[in-house]
Amino acid sequence: MFGSIYIGLSGLNAYSRGLQAVSNNVSNMNTLGYKASDITFADVFGNRNRGGLDYGTFENGGHGVTISERSISFKQGELRQTDRDLDLAIDGNGFLVLLDGDTTYYTRTGSFEISDDGYVVLQGTNYRLATLDGTGRPVAVNIDASRTDPPVLTDRITFADNLSRTATTYNIPDIKVYDARGTEHKWSILFTRPETVFDTWSVKVADATGKDIGTKELKFVLDQVSPDTQELLFEDAASGLSITFDFSKNVRSFSTGTVSSLRAADVAGHATGSIATVKVNEKGELEIAYTNEEKKQLGAIAVADFRDPQALEQRSRALFVYTGLGQRQFLSAEDSRVGTIKGGQLEASNVDLGGQFGELILIQRGFQASSQIISVSNDMIQQLFGIRGQG
Repeated sequence: MFGSIYIGLSGLNAYSRGLQAVSNNVSNMNTLGYKASDITFADVFGNRNRGGLDYGTFENGGHGVTISERSISFKQGELRQTDRDLDLAIDGNGFLVLLDGDTTYYTRTGSFEISDDGYVVLQGTNYRLATLDGTGRPVAVNIDASRTDPPVLTDRITFADNLSRTATTYNIPDIKVYDARGTEHKWSILFTRPETVFDTWSVKVADATGKDIGTKELKFVLDQVSPDTQELLFEDAASGLSITFDFSKNVRSFSTGTVSSLRAADVAGHATGSIATVKVNEKGELEIAYTNEEKKQLGAIAVADFRDPQALEQRSRALFVYTGLGQRQFLSAEDSRVGTIKGGQLEASNVDLGGQFGELILIQRGFQASSQIISVSNDMIQQLFGIRGQG
């Protein structure tokens, strides 16, 4: 009977620990990135006599119940839209990698910001978001060296579309070009031809003040640009600009009345730019967009993939550390083995509240039943004591 009391006590202890696990899950139902613990119980068997206490009637009898080692449910939580570019979540498998000195943390989601020293860190911490270096290792990314995009001299303008064969004049105004210092200049291009000459055009370039930059001839053979005029060079000594006009790719001369569609399809060079946004692009790369409309990629965000995710140990702030010795790989989001990184989204907790309340009822009933075992065993022992007293 004493053994029955100890078995009942094992139930009280196991169900108390189960209640603690359910309480933790329910209290974190609104915690971003939280992963619920699955709760299971296991029977305990062993030798019938240990330390002089008789635990069971049969050899290798039951010793009660214990709570199994907790496993983590890595089922994905709901992805919720936000208005911050550096709110990141993973749609699919994998974990973001955070570096803190010699310690590596892993998380499914997080709000990130730029620290004073230029690192992308988890908000409210010094944990640095990792990108993959050239050897595939996770390294902390710093944007300080990329805060300014230096100017690039304009040296080529590529044209496309149609210069109508039956028109006699056409103008492309205010093309923005840049000198070596990043200063913006505006050039206008005037195409003219005599009414009796269909295949030769005069190309006159002037700046915003009306100063003449130069005049060249553009010739067509049937509807295509003549090979000897596919590239025309215009130079402006005052601004130090020397720009090649490239008509070699997609320029034609069909008859479309007085309407032409010729355009500057690509203008090389740009002004100095400062950071406009820092975000993750569709390839899972950390990308800076500048005020000059240029972009720069700082590397692919590191995504950790674990063969055995149960080897991860939960920490505060929905973080994990890896305590296992199994396979762990660092991949980019373009790898099919891991999910895609979503900017402007956060992953909610995966706690199933209905399921937790069901577990709560079962735990309560188990605790009540275990307490009844102790109560009945105590009554039986009291009866034994009573027998002696009656004698």
